[in-house]
Amino acid sequence: MNWILERLQVLQFEWRDAIDILIVAFVIYTVLHLIRGTRAMQMSMGIVVLAAGYVIFRWMKLVAIETVLREVLFYLPFAVIVLFQQEIRQALAAFGKNPLLKFFSRHEEISRIDEILKAVREISSRRWGALIVIERTESLRTWVESGSRIDALLSAEILVNIFAPNTPLHDGAVIVQGDRIASAATLLPLSSDEELSTALGTRHRAAIGMSEDTDALVIVVSEENQAISVAFDASLRSNLDIDALRELLSRKLAPEVKEPAA
Repeated sequence: MNWILERLQVLQFEWRDAIDILIVAFVIYTVLHLIRGTRAMQMSMGIVVLAAGYVIFRWMKLVAIETVLREVLFYLPFAVIVLFQQEIRQALAAFGKNPLLKFFSRHEEISRIDEILKAVREISSRRWGALIVIERTESLRTWVESGSRIDALLSAEILVNIFAPNTPLHDGAVIVQGDRIASAATLLPLSSDEELSTALGTRHRAAIGMSEDTDALVIVVSEENQAISVAFDASLRSNLDIDALRELLSRKLAPEVKEPAA
């Protein structure tokens, strides 16, 4: 502990240090926001406990336990890369969504919308049911971890195959994060709104329930009448055609895009 106090005494605080602290604080906040409510948060708390224990045991001059913790902390960065590879990928993707970089991501956003539209059109034409959750600003990692992990590049073909009847993953919802299909067969919360029409089925109630708990867009394809609906902000837009769905997705997911995708 004395060595920490000695270093603090020689520090000279300048405006550059204030900027440095703000940047570090922003990075820490972003990381905590990304891992909030996930198993990664629990592992992060374990890392903090190990680091705090090392400082305390060093101050108490308990050489044996200090040596063990020092070796553990030395190899910890390599373990973090392995354990948190999914979170690291998501963090990089989140930085890619920065407004300053959106100009460069127009093509990717349009491509993502096109793949979803192709899948919805095909699923509807085959009279299959579907439930597709599209992540926006709020992380859906908790829901991803409750389903069957997929982590595949988003494509219409994969979506259609997932919702094919009598396949292992066709029940439940698919969650889309960025340009990836994160999980399938995910169970969503049903809406608790007692005023909803009794004509709405389980998929529609689940879509509305998800839109009540998060800011996600939830696309529903009815297997009974081929109708396409979208739930967002605790409301349901029903009986959409492909053009109307394209316009809604473009407005909600890619507001900078002025022209509809071909």
